[in-house]
Amino acid sequence: MDLKTVDHLLTTTRAVRKRLDFARPVPDSLIAECIEIAFQAPTGSNRQGWSFVVVTDPAKKKALGDIYRRVFENYAQTPQAEYPEGDPRREQQPKVRDSATYLAERMHEAPALVIACLEGKPPARGSQAGYYGSILPAVWSFMLAARSRGLGTAWTSMHLVHEREAAELLGIPENVTQAVLTPVAYFTGDDFKPASRMPARELTHWNTWGNHR
Repeated sequence: MDLKTVDHLLTTTRAVRKRLDFARPVPDSLIAECIEIAFQAPTGSNRQGWSFVVVTDPAKKKALGDIYRRVFENYAQTPQAEYPEGDPRREQQPKVRDSATYLAERMHEAPALVIACLEGKPPARGSQAGYYGSILPAVWSFMLAARSRGLGTAWTSMHLVHEREAAELLGIPENVTQAVLTPVAYFTGDDFKPASRMPARELTHWNTWGNHR
């Protein structure tokens, strides 16, 4: 394996919002190819209860965009988290909020909206991690496959506040849970660079919490 290429893919797969190319069509075959790769992801007990709903119909994209925007408008009124001086999240926060607002206003313009779903409902008690662990790795694989093909994605879940409304719009059965919504579009520009993150050493604990190496 070419570790340089693999590491570059893993460290530069960004949530793409302002750099989505809304004017350039994305072939259905390319999205289907990314989904094929996603279905090689791990899944609990090998159940493979996943489904991906690809939305390209303009009227349905607009309706989904309206649902998303309604929730975002409420979210945008909530206080932002406060980070101390020197925390990389403090500098990034205004940029993230600005790009999130941009996407909320134009979500419906993406060539495709993809919703990842899983059979059943998350347990009220017990292993919710196990339940969502059967679909979320597949979503990340989809996003990596898209990134390697020049496509941008942005992991969102805000529309789930009105999940039932979205399900009725798309004919998703009641026994199927939606997990993630992502726009899919070619991204503009040549490439992405690694983001500024919290130091891994400070958040890695060896054998005992607080023991950093």
